[in-house]
Amino acid sequence: MNVMTPNERASPGHALPSFSGKVALVVGASRGIGAETARAFGRQGATVVLASRDAKALEQVAGSIRKEGGTALVVPTDLAHPKSVAALGAKIRSELPGLHAAFNNAGEGYAPTDLGDVPLDAFERVMRITVTGTFLALQQEIPLLLSSGGGAIVNMSSTAGFQAFRGGGPYVAAKHAILGLTKSAALDYAERGIRVNAVAPGPIDNHRLQSAPAAYREQARQAVPMRRLGSSGEVANVVLWLCSEAAEFVTGTTVPIDGGRMAGFA
Repeated sequence: MNVMTPNERASPGHALPSFSGKVALVVGASRGIGAETARAFGRQGATVVLASRDAKALEQVAGSIRKEGGTALVVPTDLAHPKSVAALGAKIRSELPGLHAAFNNAGEGYAPTDLGDVPLDAFERVMRITVTGTFLALQQEIPLLLSSGGGAIVNMSSTAGFQAFRGGGPYVAAKHAILGLTKSAALDYAERGIRVNAVAPGPIDNHRLQSAPAAYREQARQAVPMRRLGSSGEVANVVLWLCSEAAEFVTGTTVPIDGGRMAGFA
């Protein structure tokens, strides 16, 4: 029996929904899951708006989308500043015909630290970027989606949004808060054509895990019932599905992408 690698499972050859003629925004698109999701939207025909603080990295992602025949607009955005997020919304209004899908992927982490030793400014920064930043993005995206006749938003949470881990106070609190924002927004706009969901990845073989010690990577792999790490492409596939008409009766929920990790201990 042939067994596919994670990258092969998430390859562009898999049947994904078309976004031809639509506009998709990816916040936190400079690398990792955000960059891969932006490329996936581009491959499926969307005009992709790329937002994050790192303008140079965004241009590289945009270049890869254009190289594959897609269309991309780079809008450097700092979620820590409301005026910067407002400028993102204004840019979409002025240069594009509307907005049909959005993926709020940006967030801030913090090294594992016992809660009593976490500095207040560090805790506030994690909450400001991850939670307040997502809130600000939603406030720009919702009017744009309403003007376009509706659409879908996906917020980035984590399995840490369901289950805490030692030393993860700021990150765990922020990812739990994302689930609350997602449910609230879904209820507020369910009758107005906007669906809002979240994804909760488990251990993903991205730049963070790739830079971790080998022992930590192996521990993460062994914690997954499938006994492997996920890929950014596998997360992107779920985001695109949630943003598509194939998921038109799905709102207010969070989809774990974790190889069975939240099911229990294998």
